[in-house]
Amino acid sequence: MAGRIHDYCWNWFDWFCLWYPPGWLILFNRHWQHYHADPDGWNWLEYGLFLIPGGFYLALLIRWIRLGFRSPRRGEGEFDPNYQQAFRDEVLAPIVKYYFQGELQQLENLPQTGPLIVSMNHAGMCFPWDILGLATLLSQTREWVVQPLAGVSLFEHPWVIWWLPPGWSQVLGGVRAEADEFEAAVAQKTILLYAPEGIRGPGKGWKRRYQLDTFHPSFIQLSDRYRIPILPVACIGNESLHPWAINLKKFARAIYLPFLPVSFLMFFFILFPSMGVWAMRSRLRYFIQPLYQTWSTEVVEDEQLPEPKTSTRQDRNAAYRHAQLLQEKLQSQINQLLRKK
Repeated sequence: MAGRIHDYCWNWFDWFCLWYPPGWLILFNRHWQHYHADPDGWNWLEYGLFLIPGGFYLALLIRWIRLGFRSPRRGEGEFDPNYQQAFRDEVLAPIVKYYFQGELQQLENLPQTGPLIVSMNHAGMCFPWDILGLATLLSQTREWVVQPLAGVSLFEHPWVIWWLPPGWSQVLGGVRAEADEFEAAVAQKTILLYAPEGIRGPGKGWKRRYQLDTFHPSFIQLSDRYRIPILPVACIGNESLHPWAINLKKFARAIYLPFLPVSFLMFFFILFPSMGVWAMRSRLRYFIQPLYQTWSTEVVEDEQLPEPKTSTRQDRNAAYRHAQLLQEKLQSQINQLLRKK
């Protein structure tokens, strides 16, 4: 796709899919199939079945038979910045603008260049639209290539393999939320989008939607090791992406899901499983905070960074204290923003 001109134009059916929740999965797959060969993917008959109650199950059966009674082949695609840009401009941007009304606030705190570890509070108990919304707005504002750290389930869970095209998360720049993958991405000096709460963030449920969960200190350690500053961002609105939900943790573990939200919306999900990538309409506002770093500001640009080494107990304790301090600062900012709201 190098050097190509974006040429995916929305038609009436795409706009219909945007405003009809079961159609979001169609948008994702249609766009992929416009630029990639996808012989195992969904077809038009199956797309039509998505739109009627219970039709997804029939579409799933038809596709399974069509593939010779097997699952779609798993993709191991590599990150493609060109396709990420196309998907951002042609699919994510309209959704973030017209549906989630995403906005960046306090732009004076946004650096002109990277590398950065962008850390944000994570909530919603649904598809990670707060993460995708921030990645879209940052890349539009600064023309950055932003790579989000994503839960392993977005790469390999059987539901995702059937819902989305092969290798979809990897091709769009997703980094598996595993220690080695995380460090490799940081070492490449990219713009990395990270939720320090991890999967516990969206799994908090409606009752604790405004309370930050414990920050994992790994991003502090990597920030210090590679001299990459942290850009904290407070998101308001992501708590309403799936309102009034509770998390059935034990049942979620039994079916290998990171969390299992239950709310009145689950009745519609049972009828329309393609709504798994949808979320309730909410105004997503991102408040950019001042840069945060743990090392001295008197750093020479040509300084030779130390080779990565195993952290000592003292280093881990210091990283934990910094993570706790950053969590307290972000929590205080969220509380202030909620009072204003």
